[in-house]
Amino acid sequence: MLPGEAALLVLDTNVVLDLLHFDDAPARPLRHAIEAGHVRCVVSNATLDEWRRVLTYPEFALDATRQAALVDRYRSLALPQRAIAELPRKGIPVHYGLASVEYRMPFCSDPDDQKFIELAAAVHAQGLISKDNAVLKLRYRCAPYFRVMSPAEALRWLAALPEQTGDLCQSVSDG
Repeated sequence: MLPGEAALLVLDTNVVLDLLHFDDAPARPLRHAIEAGHVRCVVSNATLDEWRRVLTYPEFALDATRQAALVDRYRSLALPQRAIAELPRKGIPVHYGLASVEYRMPFCSDPDDQKFIELAAAVHAQGLISKDNAVLKLRYRCAPYFRVMSPAEALRWLAALPEQTGDLCQSVSDG
């Protein structure tokens, strides 16, 4: 990542829930960084479809209007995968049609989470933020390509970045 360039991140669905539905206080600095354009998140059709599906779960008790608003909000904050200029990248996995392969990214024990790993690799993301232990266990195997971080780790990492991104998240590392 070049100095002054916004970090490109992939967010697991549970993190998006914390940011947009639950308005989770510890996640607010990340949402503010995304809203300000200091951090960019990217979505694929597969990750956006999962977001739509999760919003229909009965435990969230969201009516169709609220679901549509949350989908629209996420789409307004995220870059579609096709907008990332470097695609396709030689050697990145194909499970979700991202590019041709010479090698595969590590496989997640939860097949539903593989799409996040592959999206992060395909778009050259600096990080994948997740609360899912199956994803977090892959941090060392994904390290040559991108960071796998919990939301708290991501905020500390962002706070350490130079210029405006670090300044935006500085209160997290101070607290």
